Amino acid sequence: MKTLLKTEELAELLLAVAVFAHLPYAWWVLPAAFLLPDLSALGYLAGPRVGAISYNVFHHKALAIACGVAGWVLGVPGLLLASTVLLTHASFDRLLGYGLKYATGFQDTHLGRIGRAMLPQQQTA
Repeated sequence: MKTLLKTEELAELLLAVAVFAHLPYAWWVLPAAFLLPDLSALGYLAGPRVGAISYNVFHHKALAIACGVAGWVLGVPGLLLASTVLLTHASFDRLLGYGLKYATGFQDTHLGRIGRAMLPQQQTA
C-alpha cells in the first residue's frame, strides 16, 4: 500500500510540473519557489496549535486545487503558478513521508511520526 501511495504522490507531482511547463514562466521559477510553502512553518513560533494550522493550510492539496481552478477559470497565470508550486511541494513532502501536522507537535503527522526516535534519557526530561 505504501508503494501505491508514493506512486500516486509522484503522479501528482509530475502533473503539477506538466501544468507548469505550459505556463508563461521561465523554467527556474518552479524550483526557486518550491520551498515557499515551508515558510508556513513559521507559525510554530506562536505555538504548536497555530503552527499546525498555518502549516496545514499551505500543505493541503485542496488549496492547490482551488488556486488551480480559480487561475484557470479567471485566466490568471499567477494563480496557476501558485497551484503548481503548492501541489509540487505537497506531493514531494508526502512522497518523502511528511504529512499534515497535528497540534501535538511538528513531528506528529497524519502519515505517522517523523524524525528520530527519542533516546530513553530524553523521554524523562
